[in-house]
Order: sequence, then structure tokens, then C-alpha cells
Amino acid sequence: MTDVSEADFDVQHEGQVEIIGWLYQYYNEEPHNAVVNINGGAVKKSDIPAATQLFTTDWVVRYMVDNSLGRFYLEHNGDSAIAEKLDYLLPGELTPADNQIELDQIKVLDNAMGSGHILVYAFDVLMEMYLEQGYSNRDAAISIIKHNLFGLEIDRRAYQLAYFALMMKLRQYHRRALTMNIVPNIYVFEDTDNISKEDIDGLAVASSIKQDLTEIANDFANARMLGSIIKLNRNFDVPTLKNELTSALAASSLDIFGTNQKIVKLLDVVDIVNVLQTKFEVVVTNPPYLNRMDKPLKDYVKKNYNAYSGDMFSVFIWINVNMTVKNGYSAYMTPFVWMFIKTYEALRIAILDQFSISSLVQMEYSAFEEATVPINTFVLKNSSTEHVGTYIKLSDFKGGMEIQRQRVIDAINNPELKYVYRTNQTNFEKIPGSPIVYWAPRSLIQDFVGGLPMDKVVKPKVGLQTGDNNRFLRQWFEVGFDGIKFDATSINDSVLSNKKWFPYNKGGSFRKWYGNYDYVVNWEHDGREIRNFRDDKGKLRSRPQNTDYYFREAITWSDVNSGHFSLRYREPGSIHDVKGMSAFSITNENDSSLFWILGLMNSPIGDYVFNMLNPTISLQVGNFQTFPVLNASKKIRNISEKKSIENIKLTRADWNVSELSWDFTTLSFLTDIADHKQPPP
Repeated sequence: MTDVSEADFDVQHEGQVEIIGWLYQYYNEEPHNAVVNINGGAVKKSDIPAATQLFTTDWVVRYMVDNSLGRFYLEHNGDSAIAEKLDYLLPGELTPADNQIELDQIKVLDNAMGSGHILVYAFDVLMEMYLEQGYSNRDAAISIIKHNLFGLEIDRRAYQLAYFALMMKLRQYHRRALTMNIVPNIYVFEDTDNISKEDIDGLAVASSIKQDLTEIANDFANARMLGSIIKLNRNFDVPTLKNELTSALAASSLDIFGTNQKIVKLLDVVDIVNVLQTKFEVVVTNPPYLNRMDKPLKDYVKKNYNAYSGDMFSVFIWINVNMTVKNGYSAYMTPFVWMFIKTYEALRIAILDQFSISSLVQMEYSAFEEATVPINTFVLKNSSTEHVGTYIKLSDFKGGMEIQRQRVIDAINNPELKYVYRTNQTNFEKIPGSPIVYWAPRSLIQDFVGGLPMDKVVKPKVGLQTGDNNRFLRQWFEVGFDGIKFDATSINDSVLSNKKWFPYNKGGSFRKWYGNYDYVVNWEHDGREIRNFRDDKGKLRSRPQNTDYYFREAITWSDVNSGHFSLRYREPGSIHDVKGMSAFSITNENDSSLFWILGLMNSPIGDYVFNMLNPTISLQVGNFQTFPVLNASKKIRNISEKKSIENIKLTRADWNVSELSWDFTTLSFLTDIADHKQPPP
């Protein structure tokens, strides 16, 4: 617990909420680590709370609430002075609303609420709004709990902490509140798989009500796994359902079969149904990050949210923005990969088409130590007409979340800082894949419009996935030279050679121009063993992709990199891997385009553009093939090609001076000594 700041214990500064959240996270640390460190396995239903429960840093909570709830209120109350109390409200124009809204009509939802940190801070912001409009502390606190705040959670222990935290906030302003039967509108999901159709048919309710309850019970059979992503096929008449169930409960006398308990559960579920089918003015959450879903959850997500199924957080992004009213706000803290990689392209396009990015803070890659993912926090508005948003890029500021917080405060105080951007999101659609590259200069965006996509110049292709590298790969020096075919030029050539091992391009460490000739692959008899490699259930594990490009001359880069791009020339004779991504000549003839592109990509321009298209450590084929290539004069191309060939020659010599190179002949210092001892001519 030494990592928890002393300020988090300070009750005068909402320390009670901070410490509840941190205590719960540390309580969960051992089961969380046990789950997330499972090597490649899916997360089971019972482990989802442990795997996904992360406490949200206080300043991020404040940013999300200030720029969603705070902005919504200011847009509906132009004469308000509350902006002075919203410390993390980013600079940006407010769009005055053309309608008035009463305070008790502003509904705020956190549908993955954890221990309630977001809701508790929203309580404080709402309290300032009520006080500004003349309410007493007591009346404001009661109204906030009864009308404004809503929460959902799959973890009962977290739900209990959130309940406690909200009731303590109420008690802070109303000493007799705990005796007044005031209950927060927060709920925990429970499975209804123990409620059968026969149980519902036995209730003393109308037949139409039985039909509704049966449908709801089916929808919530796996509620503890699905939580807030449960998709209702239609809206239900919640008041009527509650009245009928309440009457059935009152009429029940001798409860031999546990009917009353099941009615109570259905009443709780109907409350959640009411939340799921409600439109909210503000939805704020730190959603679960989960891409290793087990089969039932994966099947459900694919069926209902296929376009956004790359991770659970992307499903929440889509659900939550659609749960807001027109001109309402949704706010998130998520991994920032949704901004760039192809997996989330459909999500980006849908957001840019239908909604507005109001603001976004992209944090330094390793800033959030609680999760091994790069993080951003952002706010969407349910409006398709407001295109200019405020963006803060903190990639250059290392040192953890406190450094990130300080830089955000600096940006609020001085919006002219170079890492603050005001960008029109329509620019993102001009770049293939619509990455959220808010810092891209206008000239580069125009290059994407007028330039030629890379895949029109060379052909990027993914390669062989063996299914078991330990079985099919060796470093070249682990097998005899006689068993390796170094100079195959085609599939037919490899078959006729009767060799077992062939050079394999597996990517490797950062290196420009030439190198990383380390591995060989078992491709005996045209890869017969790999092509037929199956698991215990008979499912094919290998994927020999784009075999027509095997053994061809190529330029290649590593899928996983250190944040800096490097391209290498690969001589004919290798099979390329899914990690040793490669691009080939379109014509398969003597084509200097490979050397021209090699020179272009290894220049600072290549690194700059690729860090913009995908600032993660994994550069994908899709990123490469969208790179804009501008028309160049023959003279410039010739210079680039010549320099590339010279650099290849130099780095080939450097690679081969190592004893680990299969073209090694002698140590260079021995050659130097021999030269030195030669007698003068």
C-alpha cells in the first residue's frame, strides 16, 4: 500500500472515495494478476470482475465528468459561473442549447461503476449546480440520489462499496438521511437462469406480463457475464411490470418453492431493464478491457456487436454513446488503440459519421501503471454537426499519471501550448482507415488525398503462420548446412530441391537496410507437415498465406517494434512470417520500386508518418499499404535507389562480420592483422 498517496486518505478532499477504490483494487490485485497473466487463455465468466476491475485515477474522473456533465450543464445555463469550479474543463467553444432542462432531469449513468468513484464525483459537481440554483444542501443531496445518479455493476462487492460511498455522500449533507428509506439508483446484475418459464407461468399476473417476464428472464440468464452489454430486443412497460410483480409478491403467502425470492429478483432485474432502455444526458465510465473472451461471451458479442467486437471496451464505447439523448455526452477512459488500428476501424468510422469528438487526452504510452496498455480519456457528443474538438497529446511526457495531470492543467491554463490541438474531425476521414491523427499537419492530410497508396506501388503481404514455431522453426546453426536450401526462388524450386529447411523471415529486432537472417523453417515436401498441422480436436492450426510470394525478393519490417520503424531488404530465397511483414514487387520482374520505397521508408518521413498512423508498438500491413507515395522525378528516384543499394551493401557487410551470420567467413580484426603484417610491396 506504499504506492497510495497520503492525500487519498484526506476526507476533506474526497479521500474517502479514493481510499475505498484503492483498497478494493489492492484487495483484488492477486486474483486480477492470476487472471490476466493466463498465457493465451480466455477469461472465464467467474473471473471477469477480477480481470476487468481497475480503479480510475482521480484526475481522469474529474476530466471525464467536468467535460461531459459540466459542459452539458453550461450549454443549458449560459449565465452559470460553475465553470470556475470545474478544474479539468478543457478550453473549447460551448454550443448554447435551445431548450431548458430542470436539474432533476439530468440523468448521469456509470454502467461499469466499480466502487463508485465516478458517481461520487458527479454527486459533488451536481451539488454545486443545485446550490447555484438556490437549493438547500439537504434538498439537493436527496434529489441527486433520487433523480440524477444511476449505476450498474456485475461485481456485488464493488456494488456494495459504491452503495456505501453514495449513502455517505448523502449523509454528509443530510444527517437523518439513513432513516428516510432513500435508496440510490444503482444495481448489480444477477443471473436469472434459476427462474424457469414454469415459475413465471405460476405467478398471479396477466398473460402479457408473463410473456414479458419470460423474455426478460431469458435475456438476463447470463447477466453476471454480460452486464451492461445485454441487448434488449424491445422496450418494456416497466411501471406496469413492477406493479404486477409487487401485487404478486403481496398476494403470495406460503412460500414453499421460493417464489417470493424469485419475484424479488425479477423486480431488481426490471429496475435494470429500466436503466438499459433509458436515454441519459450523460454516460461516464471506465469500461472493462477484455479481448480474451470465452466462447459464450464472444458468441454474444459477435452476434450483437460484431462491428465493435475487438474488445469489450469498444462495445461499451458504442453502447454508451447510443444511450445518450440528442446533444448528450458520453465519456470514457480506454486503451488508445481504438484510435489507430484496423480492428477498430468500423468503430472510428461510425463515431465520425454520427457523433462528435468533443475532447480527447492521449496519455504517454506507459503512464497508466495499473494496466499494461496505453490509455486515453475522451468525451463524445451525440451530435453530428460539431466537428472541431480539443485534443491534448501527452506522448512526450514520461513519469506516470501525476506528470500527465500536471500537463493537462498547464494546457487548461494555456491553450496555446504546442501539445494542445483544435482539430476538425472531418480531416480524419481523408486518411484510409480514419485514424484519429489530430496532430497531423494539413499538408500531410492533403498528401493522403492526392498521393498514391503504397499498395499501388508495392504489394504488402502477410506470410506463413506455422501454428507451432517451437516445432517448425530452428535457428540456422541448429541444423546442418547440407539440409538448408538457401537459394530457392519459387515454390517449385523448393519442392525439387528435396531439402527440409529454408530461410525464414521472422522480423526481429530494430535494424535498417539489411539483416535479421536468423531462422529456417521446415518446408520439406512443399510444407506438407505444416500444411496438415492440426490440434487435438482436428482443427487446422497453421495458415500458409500468400504462398505465391514465398522465396521472392522483398522489403520487410517487424510487426512488433520499439516505436521506431525500420525497413530491410530481403534477398530472394526466404519464406516470410506473419511477424516478418513484407512487401513485394507488383510485377515480379526487375523492378527498382523496392529500392525506391526502401529509401523513402527508412528516411525520417517514414518514421514520422507511421508513428502517426499507428503509434503503438505493432505496425500492421494495413498501416503500410495506406502510406501516401507522391510522384517523384526520375532523378530523385534514381538517387534514392542508389543510396539504398549502397546502404544495403554496407549493412550486409556489417551483418556478415558476425559469427552468427551464415555468410560469415572470418573475423574482421584477423583480416586487419594479416594486412598489417604483409610486407610492403
